[in-house]
Order: sequence, then structure tokens, then C-alpha cells
Amino acid sequence: MSVTLDGDKSGSVPVRARAFPRGPRPESVPALVGTACTAVGLIDVAAGVFPRFRHSRMHTLAEVLPGALGPFAAALSLSAGVLLLLLAHGLKRHKRRAWRAAVVLLPAGALAQFGYRHSILGALVSLALCYLLVRHRREFAALPDPRSRWRALANFVLLGAGSLGLGLVIVSAHPRRLVGSPSIVDRLQHVLYGLVGFEGPVDYSGDTSWTVGCSLGALGLLTAVTTIYLAFRPEHPAARLTEDDEARLRALLERHGGRDSLGHFALRRDKAVVFSPSGKAAVCYRVVSGVMLASGDPIGDVEAWPGAIERFMDEARAHSWAPAVMGCSETGGEVWTRETGLTALELGDEAVVDVADFSLAGRAMRNVRQMVKRIERGGYETRVRRVADIGEAELARIRRAAADWRGTDTERGFSMALGRIGDTADRDCFVATAHKADEAGADSPYGDLKAVLHFVPWGTDGMSLDLMRRDRSADPGMNELLIVASLQAAPRLGVSRVSLNFAMFRSALARGEKLGAGPVLRVWRGLLIFLSRWFQIESLYKFNAKFRPRWEPRFVVYRTARDLPRISFAAMQAEGFVHLALPRPLRSAPRRPCAHVRTPAGEQDARTA
Repeated sequence: MSVTLDGDKSGSVPVRARAFPRGPRPESVPALVGTACTAVGLIDVAAGVFPRFRHSRMHTLAEVLPGALGPFAAALSLSAGVLLLLLAHGLKRHKRRAWRAAVVLLPAGALAQFGYRHSILGALVSLALCYLLVRHRREFAALPDPRSRWRALANFVLLGAGSLGLGLVIVSAHPRRLVGSPSIVDRLQHVLYGLVGFEGPVDYSGDTSWTVGCSLGALGLLTAVTTIYLAFRPEHPAARLTEDDEARLRALLERHGGRDSLGHFALRRDKAVVFSPSGKAAVCYRVVSGVMLASGDPIGDVEAWPGAIERFMDEARAHSWAPAVMGCSETGGEVWTRETGLTALELGDEAVVDVADFSLAGRAMRNVRQMVKRIERGGYETRVRRVADIGEAELARIRRAAADWRGTDTERGFSMALGRIGDTADRDCFVATAHKADEAGADSPYGDLKAVLHFVPWGTDGMSLDLMRRDRSADPGMNELLIVASLQAAPRLGVSRVSLNFAMFRSALARGEKLGAGPVLRVWRGLLIFLSRWFQIESLYKFNAKFRPRWEPRFVVYRTARDLPRISFAAMQAEGFVHLALPRPLRSAPRRPCAHVRTPAGEQDARTA
């Protein structure tokens, strides 16, 4: 079947129908089992912590659930409860290793139920749940996620903190059995001792002291065992772009790179790639927090897009990753949704300037014109060149300046940033620089360099903005100066179109300030303006609007609305707004200190804000 997409400026796009399920998927057995494990785990923890719970009206229910095991009820309830809570998420995601652990844990619980409590019903419940897992074992075939050693430290910190808090609850859950009135410091000390198997300063009457000690010891043992397991298990590093992958992508971009302004960003080397069976199309992605995050449109021939998308979805299913696409065009969104049944949501607009239509003349450009003239009178000059035309010494200064002028410890950007400047393989990129000769420049490691803009190719006749960096001692307006200089130099470089920044929720901001905007739209615009205090939403839109661009919508493609919070968090991690890593003292190669700069309005580390 062939479908014509109106959003493609180059003509119709043939798309063959696929058999991917549309809309939200029905609740599967893994999801139900994972939810059941969560509920059972919470009840087991409660049964192990609170004595009254085990003798309340819930006693009958707790009695038949895994974890209530006779004389060792408290400690084993805590152990089983915590383990089931740890396994629940993996079971929901169809993970094979979580299935194996649950299949081992549940029969052990059933044996303990029968051996210690002589509870046939409790053993049957455990075995029934185990049978359900074995019966549907083919649904638990997802491969492991990319992982590294830092997760062992994260487990130790998080589970240790949880054990400490839960231990304080355990120590305080027997007020009638306490001997004396121990202080909070005494109770905390008792918990710390108990986690490593020693008796603390708090005492109880009867056998409560033994029960509390066993519970605390079980928590400490779980923390130690899970941390050791995570530290010594084999690593599964995230896939990276190989030299062969990069060569194949560059060949596709030479033939089809003019279709998408974000195409060249597929060459980021921290991305992985899947190719269509014919090799004529590819989808680049990165896995972040269980989300398989693609960026922009597929690379290559549109007729081969369905094959690359199918490979992408197969990979997502094999690992049980949540598929998502950030920043695809309208044509790309149409193909993704038609091929997979996913849903598209407008994310914002890309500012594109047609060089032939750009001019500083006219009232609308007065502010930009005056700012540029003022800066030029201040002694600044601009140069716009290809990377191949810049000497290696100057290129090294530009790289060093761009790194030191970055306002964050980590490089931001994923979907709309290349992540490097001046690489030998990127000789066709463009660099715009601002210079001012002064006395301070003689002692500066950057010479007279004051600001840098980096562009990547967009086909044979376009360029796409990658990053903007400036010296904090330079006059305001460096970015406006360099963008105008780049647009004026574009005809000499054979460039007819320039893609600038991406403005999130641009249409909502534009429509919300117009006369007649409804209350819902005004409230949404007010929320966006409020969020602009931390994220460059409104300021970036206004900065782009100065150059009178045309706006090209960009979309996020996702499976269900329930995945959106998870996708948003993964996207923030990928773009560099949320950074999870080992503490600085434990990093093998800490980053060289840089000059921290507060980013002014309109300036950013990459195209996204």
C-alpha cells in the first residue's frame, strides 16, 4: 500500500503498511506479575516491620503471601519483600534475569511456608505465582540494558539509605517492649550496629530484641549482597558509533542529507545505529534509563525508512526498551506513526532562515541592525569559514575556548548537537568567530577570539547551527553579530538556508500572547513563562524571532501517554540537563576545570534549551 505525505517538500513518500499494534497495548502478563510482586513486597515489608500488622485483620491475607515464614517471619518478610520490590520493575519490562530470580525465590518461599508455618495455602500461592511465570516464560526474554559499575555505588547508597530509614522504623515499632527511653541517637546507633550484625544500645523485653536483630541483619545482608552482585557482574556498555557505521552514515548523508537539517547530528559518536535491510536508511539512537531515544528523522532514502524503523522497533522489543523519537519533522512523524502505531505530539518549532530573503533593512530588523552596528563600532570583526580553511593552531584555540566558555560541567545536547569541533572528519563544517584586538588579548590563551558559532552541513546548500559560545568579558550581542555575519557570508559559501535554534512550545507562546487567546492557552503560556526561569523557553523563542525565520514544527513520537514522564526524564539526561555519574573523586579522568559562565538570554550550549 502506498500513502502520500503532504508534509514532504520533495514530493510524495511511499509508505507500506506495517502490522505494529496501534495505541496502548493491553495489560500483559509481565505487567500484571510485576504489579502483583509490588503489592506482595509491600505487604511483606509491612508484615516484617509492624507487629500489629501480623495480628490484625490483614493477618489472614499476609499469612498466605510469600514472606511470612514462622519463627523467622519478620526477617524473611523483609528479605522477600525487598527482593520482590527490586524484581517488580524488571518483571514489568520482561527482563529475563528478573524472571530467573523470581522463579528461584518463589519456590524457596513456598518451601519455607510449608516447613516453618505448615501453611499449605501459603505454599500454594507462591507456587501458583511461580507457575504463572513459567507458563509465560517466553514473554520474559528481554536482554539486559547498558550498564556500568557506578550502579553498584548507586545501589549501595539508595538501598543503604532505605535500609537505614526502615531500620529506624523497625527499632521504634515496639514501644511497649522497649527498656527505658532510648534517644534518637541511640536508636540510630542500634540500627547501624544491627545492619552489620552487632547488638546496639537499645534493649527490649522478651524475644523482641532477637527479632529486631534478625530484621536489621537481613537488611544489611541484602544491601551487601546486591551491591557485590552489581559490582562484579559483567558490564554491558552502551553501543557506540563505529568507524564503519560512521562511514556508512556519511555516505547516506551525501545522497540524502538535504532532507533533514538534523541529519548531520546523527554522526555523534555516543549514538548507536540500526540500518535497514537494504542499507539505504538508518535510525540513530541512544539508550537512556530504559528509553530507546532516536533523534530527528531516519537517515537515507525515504522509501527505505520503514525497514530501518522496523529494525529499531525490533531492537526495542528485544530489550524491552520504551521507543521514542525526539525532534522529528512532520514527514518523519507521519512515517513513524503510520509504520508503528506510535503517537506524535508537537514539541516545538525550528527556526529556518532563507538566505535570499534575509536583510537587515526595514523596521522589523531595526533592533538587530542597531546592535550589530554598535558592536562593529566597538572594534569587533567577524570571520566565517569552513573548518578545512582554518589552520590547526587557530582551530586548537577555538576548541579550547569553546570548552572553557561552556557554562556547564558536561557537554549539553543530543538530538541537535554534534558534541565536537574541528574533528578531522568534519572538515566541511562551518565556524563563525568574533575577534577584537586589545591589550588583554595578548595574554589570553585564546588570542583575540571573543565568540564562536559552529555550524554543521545541511545537505549541499545549507548549514545547521550546532553551538554558540562567548567570552564572558565580551560585549553583549556576540551571538546576534555572528548569526548576521553567517547569513551575510552564506552566498559566498554556497549556502542558501540556515537552520537556527529549536524553540520549545513556540506556537503556544505565540498564540497565547495574541488578542482573543482562550483561558486554557493563557494559563499554558503563563506556565511556560514561569518555567523559563530555569529553562530557556521564552528567551530562546524571542531570540530566534529576531531574524524573521520561518518555523518548521518538530515532534516527539512515543508509545503511550504513560511513557511521557519517563521519556522526558530520559531526554533531559541525554541533552545534559540531568547528569547521573560517579562522584567527582571516583571518576577515572575528571574533566579539566573550566570558566563557568552564566548563559545570557538567547545563548545556549547547544540548540536545545
